[in-house]
Amino acid sequence: MHALHRPARMHIASVGVSKVGFLFSLALGGLLLLLIPALQPTARQLDLPQPRPQVKTSSYTLQHNTGPPTVSDSAGDTETATGLSISSEGMNGTIETEPFENDDDKETYSEKNSEALSLPEGQSRILPRPGSRDPLELKDIFIAVKTTRKYHKSRVELLIQTWISQAKEQTYLFSDGEDKQLQMRTGANIINTNCSAAHTRQALCCKMSVEYDKFIESQKKWFCHVDDDNYVILPSLLQLLSSYHHSQDVYLGRPSLDHPIEAAERIKSNGMVSVKFWFATGGAGFCISRGLALKMSPWASLGNFISTAEKIRLPDDCTIGYIIEALLEVALIHTHLFHSHLENLQKLPTDSVLEQVTLSYGGYENRRNVVSIVGGFSLVEDPTRFKTVHCLLYPDTDWCPKPKPHHGK
Repeated sequence: MHALHRPARMHIASVGVSKVGFLFSLALGGLLLLLIPALQPTARQLDLPQPRPQVKTSSYTLQHNTGPPTVSDSAGDTETATGLSISSEGMNGTIETEPFENDDDKETYSEKNSEALSLPEGQSRILPRPGSRDPLELKDIFIAVKTTRKYHKSRVELLIQTWISQAKEQTYLFSDGEDKQLQMRTGANIINTNCSAAHTRQALCCKMSVEYDKFIESQKKWFCHVDDDNYVILPSLLQLLSSYHHSQDVYLGRPSLDHPIEAAERIKSNGMVSVKFWFATGGAGFCISRGLALKMSPWASLGNFISTAEKIRLPDDCTIGYIIEALLEVALIHTHLFHSHLENLQKLPTDSVLEQVTLSYGGYENRRNVVSIVGGFSLVEDPTRFKTVHCLLYPDTDWCPKPKPHHGK
């Protein structure tokens, strides 16, 4: 009798064990589901993603390097570049050069690698068709002149006497020292940037950073930068900028090279990315629309310009090109209307001098590098030819020589 009931009791017992196991499994599974989020590692706070240059045209090329390049400083010591090597691409391959530490280095590089600021014949990037015209007055333009305290007398006073006299309210002189006497005597807008007076990459970028911030504050339509050895032909500047609209993305200027420069930018993962871009040389001057300048803000405003320049280890005008062409992907509009002392100014046709936007003159090493133009002043009286140009543009200026009356028979 007991033997007959034993299998039934064993079956009931096994069913009970299975049921308990099943319930235990369900409970354990639910507990694990609750615990999974708590067991996951805490997510790290990530940096905001940085815009990366993207290849859209042949102007930019990206190349990944295995490690940071090494460069030699002026003393011959080798260091790891936190920014870039710059290369010139030509028919014979790539020529590696050191990063530009100041304008002198850049000018030497420009003279070795280009023909007097000339672009190849038929250059496709020169002055594309402008957009809608913008009714423009001088009061709409913010003209920034980069200078230094030691050139206030030898350079700045000449500018104030000539073209700045026609645009005193629109022109701002960015220097590295106070000059209350000059300011009171001339009424010029002189801004002490408190930047170093040294002619280094850091000092140049410091001044450009202040220029940019002051322009944004001004609410003006156009930002134009020139150096203290530039004459700005204001009617030509107005005519050129009126061909575009200030709300468009417009970057106008003249390259100092006949090809884009290449910069190797350090990225967060300790790698390097190489990017090519054009830049307008500050020595000839350049102009940027307000619409584009506002887009530059993440990399240019409130001291960010200096950080951006340090990231790529390039001077101020190169950094402007890097932000606009490489980061914002807006192409430089090449124009031959801007001129620096790097080119042979005597080759500029005499009958076209007054149609240019900016002019310049040679320094101490090449005083004869000036525009060929005839007027009321001799070369000795007017070695830069700025007074001659000014009197041809504004003959009623009180210090301009008056034409002698012609007495007929």
